[in-house]
Amino acid sequence: MGALFGKSKKVQSRVTEHDKAVLQLKQQRDKIKQYQRRIEQTLEKDRQLARKLLQDGKKDRAKLLLRKKRFQEQILQKADGQLENLERLVHDLEFSTIEMEVINGLKVGNEALKKVHEVLNVDEVERILEETREGIEKQR
Repeated sequence: MGALFGKSKKVQSRVTEHDKAVLQLKQQRDKIKQYQRRIEQTLEKDRQLARKLLQDGKKDRAKLLLRKKRFQEQILQKADGQLENLERLVHDLEFSTIEMEVINGLKVGNEALKKVHEVLNVDEVERILEETREGIEKQR
């Protein structure tokens, strides 16, 4: 009965700091993309409004909207730069994980080679090769 009502064991989370960092960067990327979409929608509305104002003969208000449009386009360019930086960071973080796995694999392989070299020395290998040659010659 104790097993049914006892405290459950805490399961350790497999989410590492690296995973959290990548997730946070991707969330920031998504927020920037949403922000860009919002600005692009505003730009389109302002373009249509500027056309209408020009047709109505309100050039001053149309010029004001065009200045606003230029400013928003600069903001879009800055957001593009930030997106590139975020993408580069995400890529670098993910690639660093691959590099760590390769290095760990190399360490394991190096340890295995050391153990093999401890077991087999050059004289032992030459003796085994000589026995193999003798066995082949006897078969002929």
